[in-house]
Amino acid sequence: MAGLKPTEEQLAYASLLDLGRKIGFIGLVITFIVYLFQLLPSYIPPNELLSYLKLNLHDYLEKTGIQQGWYWVTMLKYSDFLPFLPICFLSFVTIFCFFRILPILLKKGDKVYVLLSIIQILILLLAASGILKVGH
Repeated sequence: MAGLKPTEEQLAYASLLDLGRKIGFIGLVITFIVYLFQLLPSYIPPNELLSYLKLNLHDYLEKTGIQQGWYWVTMLKYSDFLPFLPICFLSFVTIFCFFRILPILLKKGDKVYVLLSIIQILILLLAASGILKVGH
């Protein structure tokens, strides 16, 4: 396999993925510092956190009053919900990467990969939307 060079779209995908990974990591570090030093109030006080971690999901949500899904967006005033922002960003990086390679694939006339990329984008967006639900 020596001598194989990455394609233009592979390089574009990888460079954006790397940038997204770095941005996401920096976001996680910053939001952890905000929580650690209590620069914003937390929804669950840090000294009570351990008592909640032993609960199963159903009991945790019931005792805290937290709702599933995109409800966390309404809780961003609390430091313990801020890390959801970089986590959400990281989960969308792959979608950004597929959007990034679409023009390259179109320029090359690679219709099959264009179609597969669009399908992948749609599936990831549908999964992220919360429309599809599994379990309770």
